[in-house]
Amino acid sequence: MATTGGSVTPRPETELKRKQILRAAIETFGTKGSANGTLADIAEQVGMTHAGVLHHFGSKQNLLREVLEFRDQDDVAHLAGHHIPGGPALFAHLVDTAARNAQRPGIVQVYTVLSSEAVTDDHPATAYFFERYRTLRLEIDAAFRDLCAQEGVSDADTIDKASASILAVMDGLQLQWLLDPSAIDLANASEFAIQSIVNGVLHPGPTVSSYVHTTSDTSPEAG
Repeated sequence: MATTGGSVTPRPETELKRKQILRAAIETFGTKGSANGTLADIAEQVGMTHAGVLHHFGSKQNLLREVLEFRDQDDVAHLAGHHIPGGPALFAHLVDTAARNAQRPGIVQVYTVLSSEAVTDDHPATAYFFERYRTLRLEIDAAFRDLCAQEGVSDADTIDKASASILAVMDGLQLQWLLDPSAIDLANASEFAIQSIVNGVLHPGPTVSSYVHTTSDTSPEAG
């Protein structure tokens, strides 16, 4: 390894091998889960030994954490400054992310599998997903407040519910898409849902129950 200003910089061949292992881990954990997917499975994909994978990552738990970090980096790699935008631009970014996700099923699959597993006891990714959802809710909440101020909307009681709902609908659509890609247009369905929630905060419409009519409301009067 080379050193630059006191920090250690991995050699190019080492960095390449690490990325190969991470991509193999994404496929393995995405198809088998983190419990059933083994380091031996990953090592076989990249032509290494189990010990070779451990040499690069130390443990399966470390590899799992770095898979999630690798996914996060891929999320923002195309953005200026490599971080998501704030304010109303965040909503456009979420729509763009849904469209990008439709082109990277492996990344979506490992995220969906690991986020589902994270609700189980003592899972190594629990803390990651707890913090990820907490942070994203706060960022979307702040974006909603900026948008409401921009559009002159003062009644923002629905913001907390809307922030959680956007994350839920994006993740839920990803699950349906992974199960049956031919039935779900991930990009368009996600865009519709995000726009609907944003517009619901800015311009609340009738409640769903207001569309329900009782039999006496619709049947002809007797007589």
